[in-house]
Formats: sequence, C-alpha cells, structure tokens
Amino acid sequence: MPPIPFALAGPRPLVGQLDLPEAPAPAPVVVMCSGFKGFADWAFFPPLAALLAERGLAAVRFNFGGSGMRLGEDRVSNLEAFRRQTISGEVADLQVLLAALPELAPGRLDSGRLALFGHSRGGAVALLVAASPAQRERLRALVTWSAVSHFDRMSDHEVARWRTTGTWRVVNARTGQELPVGLDLLHDVERHGGELDPRAAAARRRAPWLLVHGERDETVPLAEGEELAAAAVPPAELLRVAGADHAFGTRHPFAGPNPALITAMNATQTWLLRHLRAQ
Repeated sequence: MPPIPFALAGPRPLVGQLDLPEAPAPAPVVVMCSGFKGFADWAFFPPLAALLAERGLAAVRFNFGGSGMRLGEDRVSNLEAFRRQTISGEVADLQVLLAALPELAPGRLDSGRLALFGHSRGGAVALLVAASPAQRERLRALVTWSAVSHFDRMSDHEVARWRTTGTWRVVNARTGQELPVGLDLLHDVERHGGELDPRAAAARRRAPWLLVHGERDETVPLAEGEELAAAAVPPAELLRVAGADHAFGTRHPFAGPNPALITAMNATQTWLLRHLRAQ
C-alpha cells in the first residue's frame, strides 16, 4: 500500500510518512531518523521503509523540525528553521514522535515492539534517545548506518569564524543551495556536550544494536563506527561494508540498489525481524 502522510502540530511541527504492512494486525514499529540535510524521502529511506513493510514491520520516517522542509520537498524552503536547528531539538523531536505513535495509525502499530533506525547524524540522535531514561527499557532494537561518534566536527579556525560571523554557511552539493546554520547549534553542543555524547550513550543503551558502516566512508570515517562499537555495552555488533561510502553507493533521487546497499539493507531487516518479531 502507498505510504500514509502525517503531520504533528507543535512548536516544531513534524511531518512524515508511514509505510504499513498489508496485514491489518498491529505491526512492530521502526522509526527512521535522517541525517544532516536529510529528509523522509531522501535516497534509500523510501526503499528501506518499503522493504520493512513487506517484511511485516511498520516504518515511520519523518523530517526533523529543523530540516526546513515540508513533506514532498527535496530542498530547504524554510531557511530560518534550518538556521535554528540543534541536536537537542532533534532529540526532542524524536521523543515527541515516539509519544505520538498511537495517533498515527490507530490499531495498526504495536508500539510495544519498537525499534529505532538512523543514518549519519540521525544515527547518533537515535542512539541518544535509545539511551534516554524514557526509552532505554522500552526499545527492542537499534540500527545505525554511518553514525557519527561526536558532534564537534569543525576545526578551531572554522568554529572561530562561525562564532564571529554568527553563521556557518553550508552548500548542499545536490541542490546548490547555500544553507545557513546559526549559533544555536554551536552553543547546544558546547553547553550540553556531556548529555549529547554518543560514546557515553553507547554505554548506557540496552537495546540490541547493529552498527553498519562503510569501509570507505568519506564523511564519517569507519574509525568513528569502531569507536562507538568499542564504547557499546553488549549486545552490539559492527558490520563493516567493504567498498561502501557514507550513503552506501546511493544518491538522491534514488537510482536503484547496489551491492553495498543490499548488504546493509539485508543485515538491517534481519536484525530488526530477529528482535521485533519475538513476543
């Protein structure tokens, strides 16, 4: 069946898509978190959500409140929302969405069998939420692809310039847009670094965790995946995907599968089915 759009009102409105399996019985739920400059329909998110729905899992994908994008858009239309983004805001967005799951499709979601999936920065956000008191005992599984191990990713010179100008300007290579990021993000990471440390969260979370990382990731080096795996309490497994880059050989718009993506998707569905189908 086609994806079902949804919208949640609030100070940071959230929009997304829900992919449901054909069977009408309540299905286990996988909530999917995109990375920096990502969105609900980016690249491999729709085909992965469709695959999970085919396997009997409900897949929820959404735009973070700081994405600056409406559902169906493939470029930022609200530059001010993008400017105000923070990691803490994304963590709060995900918590709000998890609390609202019963509203999205009444009678169709078994939120007692819940997993998180995240790519890149979204993987670290999913990890932080998995380690939170509100979700640590609730989650059945966690899968991250190319997750970052830290959020302070700029040189001292770049940070000084950001602080002086008040804006970090990012060029989206796909669209050519110049996107502004304000000081809110910098201040958030500086003031809440202990709370927003993915390595510390790796040691706190309890859900069985599959870390998937490309051996040729040019954006988030494999060493970061290894760092997270080393910090993780069991059960946790690191899958190194030979030849894979940060997006596992995909771009947006999605142009079809490739061996690296197939490896990552197969490992992901196997992990999720193993931990979500058990009662």
